[in-house]
Amino acid sequence: MKLNQQQIADFEERGYLFLPDVFDPTEVAVMRAEVPGIFAQERDEVWREKDGKAVRTAFAAHTYNEAFRRLAAHPRMVEPVMSLVDGPVYVHQFKINGKEAFDGDVWQWHQDYGTWARDDLMPEARAMNIAVFLDDVSEFNGPLMFIPGSHKGGTLEAGHDLATTSYPLWTLDKATITRLAETGGIVAPKGPAGSLLVFHSNLVHASPPNISPWGRTIVYVSLCHVDNHIRQFKRPEWIAHRDFTPIEPLPDDCLRELVARAAE
Repeated sequence: MKLNQQQIADFEERGYLFLPDVFDPTEVAVMRAEVPGIFAQERDEVWREKDGKAVRTAFAAHTYNEAFRRLAAHPRMVEPVMSLVDGPVYVHQFKINGKEAFDGDVWQWHQDYGTWARDDLMPEARAMNIAVFLDDVSEFNGPLMFIPGSHKGGTLEAGHDLATTSYPLWTLDKATITRLAETGGIVAPKGPAGSLLVFHSNLVHASPPNISPWGRTIVYVSLCHVDNHIRQFKRPEWIAHRDFTPIEPLPDDCLRELVARAAE
């Protein structure tokens, strides 16, 4: 899936692109069907909220699940990022983030590259996230929030929050968020399952708790240019991957192929 010049210009200005209906209902259904089984597993990669029950995020599912292995190499995921970072990419991180109905907790304001630089020694912000909605995302069920244009300010000073949620995060303070929001505002891209988000690794973002009766699940694949791979390996491999092999995109029908295979 190639981006046009207007889309590239919009990304450079705002720091993100929202593309609705990139994956069709059949493809979404293939992936959604795998999530309960993954979330039910008791393994290090499945990180739960402070209640010890609701799943916050499931890391590295592409290493042990066929549907998500295919998603990580899907041309609609990989090709847009390759065009934006100008070259081949590898999977730095893969996660399925849940916002379970009533129990999904906050993700504090942060920049992803800030973590990748501090914890993983990734040299430059030549990496980004591409995400696919597995559920409809509304204003009620914990949508992702961005401060448009905030990626232009580079990597900002952050503190290591070890207390607010179950997952430690390098977070930005209230004064910084207020200053940035006064200039850029705040947006929350919303849309149907199958929609796609691409956003810069320095874009400031967060998501509120989900106190609605509607859960929402989003898959995030963090892709990095192969020349920009991490230099430090203090985090577990399933959080910050160490296989820097360039992704070879699979055929466009690779998810639908699983449906046909199941029907045989």
